[in-house]
Amino acid sequence: MDTSILAPAAALVVWSIIMLFWMAGTRLPAMSKIGMDLSKAAPGGRGQDIDPHVSPSVAWKSHNYTHLMEQPTIFYATIMILAISGGATSLSVSLAWGYTVLRVIHSIWQATINTVAIRFVFFLLSSLCLTILAVQALLATI
Repeated sequence: MDTSILAPAAALVVWSIIMLFWMAGTRLPAMSKIGMDLSKAAPGGRGQDIDPHVSPSVAWKSHNYTHLMEQPTIFYATIMILAISGGATSLSVSLAWGYTVLRVIHSIWQATINTVAIRFVFFLLSSLCLTILAVQALLATI
């Protein structure tokens, strides 16, 4: 089995973990700065409950981490289908790397500058890569 299609997915997993640490590394000090104490958090509280209390630039990292837990799940499933079915092609691998690179650029943009119109272009382009990959996965299984 050619596993080259798995590398972009593995890279996006590593990037997601980097974003997790970036989010925590900015959120925890910001919480401390405004006097939020996790030991006194209400039961059932969620990370997104913190966002209104911290600066937007701190919340942006959290928003992006959430985004990395959403659409990329379809990417991971698509990559697995292509890998298991043997349907991955050189085009698939290129599109998978394109998706991963665009998601990393999207993350960096959202976490730092966060102009929505520009961020949307990165999202749209990565979604196009994913759409083509999904069609390839479907065709590989029928």
